[in-house]
Amino acid sequence: MRLLRLVPDDTQVPFMRWRRLALPLSALLSIVTIVLFFGVGFNFGIDFRGGTMIEVQAKSGKADVGALRATLGTLGLGDVQLQEFGGPADVLIRIEQQPGAGDAAQTAVADRIRTALGDQYEFRRVEVVGPTVSGELVQAGIIGVALSFIGIWIYLWFRFEWQFAVAAMVATMHDVALTIAFYSTTQIIFDLSAIAVILTITGYSLNDTVVVFDRIRELLRKYKKMPINDLIDLAVNQTLPRTIITSVTTILALIGLTLFGGEVIRGFTLAMLFGAVVGVYSTTFIAAPILIYLGVRTQTVGEAPAVQAKVEAKTS
Repeated sequence: MRLLRLVPDDTQVPFMRWRRLALPLSALLSIVTIVLFFGVGFNFGIDFRGGTMIEVQAKSGKADVGALRATLGTLGLGDVQLQEFGGPADVLIRIEQQPGAGDAAQTAVADRIRTALGDQYEFRRVEVVGPTVSGELVQAGIIGVALSFIGIWIYLWFRFEWQFAVAAMVATMHDVALTIAFYSTTQIIFDLSAIAVILTITGYSLNDTVVVFDRIRELLRKYKKMPINDLIDLAVNQTLPRTIITSVTTILALIGLTLFGGEVIRGFTLAMLFGAVVGVYSTTFIAAPILIYLGVRTQTVGEAPAVQAKVEAKTS
C-alpha cells in the first residue's frame, strides 16, 4: 500500500482530446522562437563573445565573493562573472570583451582590477578569450548538440519503431526551441552553461518520453482492438503518478536552487526550471499525439475478448 498517492488509480484524463489545441499552439511558439532568434538574438557570454579571464587568490585565506562583486561592479566593465573554484581563496573572474582593437584593450582590464583590489588578492593568471576561440566554442557547442540528437534518434529507432523515434525527436526539438526562446526573451547570459542546460533538458524530456512510449508499446501488444486515442490516454494516465512525482521533485529542487543558490547559478537554474516544465508538456501533448498522426497501430494479438472488452469499456 502506497503512503503517498498523488493520482488515483482510476484516473482517466482525456489528454488526446487536447491535442488539436496543443499542437497548433506549439507550432506557433516554435515560429515565435525563430522570430526571436533572428530579431532579438542572445545575450552571449564571455565564452561565445570573447573577453578576459582572471584568476585571483585571496591573501587573507578566504575570498569574499560578495565584496569582490560589489567592487568590480563600480568599474563599469559590463558583464562580470565570478566563480569560486579550487579552494575557498580562489576566484575566477570573467569580464566581457571591452571596446578597442587587439588584446591590449582586453588585458588593460587586468590593470584596472589590480588597482581596485589593491593588495588583498594575488593575481595567478590572466587570459584573453579572443574571437577565434569564441568561434571554436560556438562550433563545438553546435556539433555537440547535433551529435547528441543523432545518437538519440538512432537509439530510439532501434529501441522502438521509427514512428516513436520521429515523435520523440520532434518533441525534443520543440523543447530546445522553447528553451532558446526563453534565453532570447529573458536575455539571460547564453554561454557554455546554456549548452549544458539544453543537453540536460533533452535528457530529462527524453527520459519521460521513453517511459510513456514503453507503456504505449506494452498496451499495443495487449489490446489490439482498442482505439489508438484511448490506448495512448490509458498509457499516459498509467504513467502519470511517476511523471508527477519526478517532475515535482525536480521542480522543487530547482526552485530552491533559484531562490537560495546565489547569483552565479541563477540563470542556469531558471532555464532548467523552464525546461523541466516544457519537457513534461512535450511528452504528453507533443510526442504522444504525433504517434496518432504517424499511423501507429497494434501489430500483436491482444488478450482474451472478455478482458479486452472490459478495458475498452473502462477507457471509453
